[in-house]
Amino acid sequence: MAEFLLEILSEEIPSRMQGPGARSLRDAVLANLLEGGFTWARADVFWTPRRLTLLVDGLPETQPDSKEERRGPRSDAPEKAVQGFLASVNLTRDQVEERSTKKGDFLFAVVERKGRATADYLADCLAETIAKVAWPKSMRWGDHTVRWVRPIQSILCLFDGSPVRFSYGPIQSDILTSGHRFHFPQIFSVASYADYRVKLRDARVMLNAGERESFVAAADGLDAAQEGLVVVEDQDLLEEVAGLVEWPVVLTGRFDEEFLAIPEEILLATMRGHQKYFALRHRDGRLAARFICVANLEASDGGKSIIAGNGRVLRARLSDAKFFWDQDRRHSLASRVPQLGAIIFHAKLGSLDQKVDRIEALAVSLSDHIPGADRDRVRAAARLSKADLVSQVVGEFPELQGVMGRYYALNDGEPEDVAVAIAEHYSPKGPTDACPHQPISVAVALADKIDTLVGFFSIGETPTGSKDPFALRRAALGVIRLILENRLSLGLREVFSASSQSYGSELAKVFDADALMAFFGDRLKVYLRGRGIRHDLISAVYALNAQDNLLRVHARVEALKSFLSTEDGANLLMAHKRASNIVRIEVKNDGREYPGPANPDGLTDDAERDLARRLSETARESGEAVAQQDFGRAMAHLAALRGPIDTFFDRVKVNVEDVALRENRLRLLSQICGTLNQVADFSQIEG
Repeated sequence: MAEFLLEILSEEIPSRMQGPGARSLRDAVLANLLEGGFTWARADVFWTPRRLTLLVDGLPETQPDSKEERRGPRSDAPEKAVQGFLASVNLTRDQVEERSTKKGDFLFAVVERKGRATADYLADCLAETIAKVAWPKSMRWGDHTVRWVRPIQSILCLFDGSPVRFSYGPIQSDILTSGHRFHFPQIFSVASYADYRVKLRDARVMLNAGERESFVAAADGLDAAQEGLVVVEDQDLLEEVAGLVEWPVVLTGRFDEEFLAIPEEILLATMRGHQKYFALRHRDGRLAARFICVANLEASDGGKSIIAGNGRVLRARLSDAKFFWDQDRRHSLASRVPQLGAIIFHAKLGSLDQKVDRIEALAVSLSDHIPGADRDRVRAAARLSKADLVSQVVGEFPELQGVMGRYYALNDGEPEDVAVAIAEHYSPKGPTDACPHQPISVAVALADKIDTLVGFFSIGETPTGSKDPFALRRAALGVIRLILENRLSLGLREVFSASSQSYGSELAKVFDADALMAFFGDRLKVYLRGRGIRHDLISAVYALNAQDNLLRVHARVEALKSFLSTEDGANLLMAHKRASNIVRIEVKNDGREYPGPANPDGLTDDAERDLARRLSETARESGEAVAQQDFGRAMAHLAALRGPIDTFFDRVKVNVEDVALRENRLRLLSQICGTLNQVADFSQIEG
């Protein structure tokens, strides 16, 4: 067994593209190896800003031999057809077999292929394989026709210690590579993967991205501890920085204390977004006037010049940020609202100012269903919710929308809960984001998301497949979380109707509430499935008419889940399936329906009379429990049906010769299904 090593060295690859590109290269090469019948022991990929490296170990030195059986024409086919088949398999007539099949006698050929040398196989397929690597963006360079994410400088290709020769555009593969761009730009040869790793390390290249991350994290922590500080954790930034350097050198700098007067979110956004710096805190949580940067070389002066240069750049950035912050506070949020009229929310849905009007009206309406939501404060928060979008800080740092609105609102003297609602109304932004619980925040957040959903569903801009350009799935999940985590009893159809009316009569006419409710049903399945609830139980409850109160749906699903986990529940599910199957078959045979309930006077057996009586009682009792939203009690009433139903199926024959009696018993079976379906559509439940 031998190892195969491939390295593609190029100009710097964007950090976010390195890992996916390396994995795409691995998958493309392994797919070709599988097609050739190869097996291997391990396949690893590594990446740095300038190189993608693939190691496949445990490959055979020779491709396995293969056999392929091919069927040709009939044995009595015209000679021209026979000769064409023989030529295609490179055999003579006496080297093929005649076999009898159900469709006649045919010629069969067994084509044996001798395995090639693995190095030759690789040489023939690698150029095509490299071209298949998927990049979000790729480029041509010079006058060459091949593409890559950045111009390629060299390709190292080694199998079992020997070079594998092939060309990719202007690049000829070899056993040569080079090290760090500044520390070791010299070209050197490689004899194996172990040799490659050692020589790269000596050439100031840390090949493993995970190792670079760990090194940066450990060095950050050590430098911070020496200052009596702690690093602000940021895994995304850590991964990005590890993708910017081949030889990380961690350096600590400082900035002027006066900038600490700026809100720390601005400081963090400046350091992270613009400069890729790590921030530091004091042990008590206060932001420190320190930063950590990661250089890509070891400077002769120990990094003093690098730290000084980065400090100057950061000082300029923070000066700009402080200017924006100071200027923004000279104007109230309320004075900025009219400027939203110049920003288009969507060409068919109007401006942001119009959206704010709709959010305000809907949020005030929703406040009646949210305990503790003061209408006047809800109105104020909704009116100011988008105003920070026209501030200079948010213009520079869009990720701070809402956050800056809170600061500006407090600066204007707005109540704390109004300011918090402005900051929180975008939340939750995803499944792991914190969900607002303050009443005013909940009202405005719900109104914002529902307005967006109703608007885009009205103009037909709904998610398709994996495409969701307006993040409507995320908005629906946000609505679901806001309702369930705050235990809000809210009829969504009524809310959707009110929201659609605010868009005007034309859009209100074409808005399809059923389509949006179905969309919420799918999102609810995703949300609850993540919490261990089966999708079929959600479907069973959601299938009932007018199930638009998500809190009640959730409570009913939980009760159904508990009920079906009992022996009575499992047996009643099987009874429902048995009854519905009998009715379905007889309806199909007879060409007519048998709706319940049964006529008690037409029943002859004590078991069926008892069942009919118990069904009537249970339908009334469980219906009352459902109306009172006591779904556990409703399920308990259903559980009492197990005995009468079991006795009925044990003692009573449905398909009897007496036509009237048979019809009445079929109606009784329909009544079983109807009674159980008061709490859920049992036909939707699997197993």
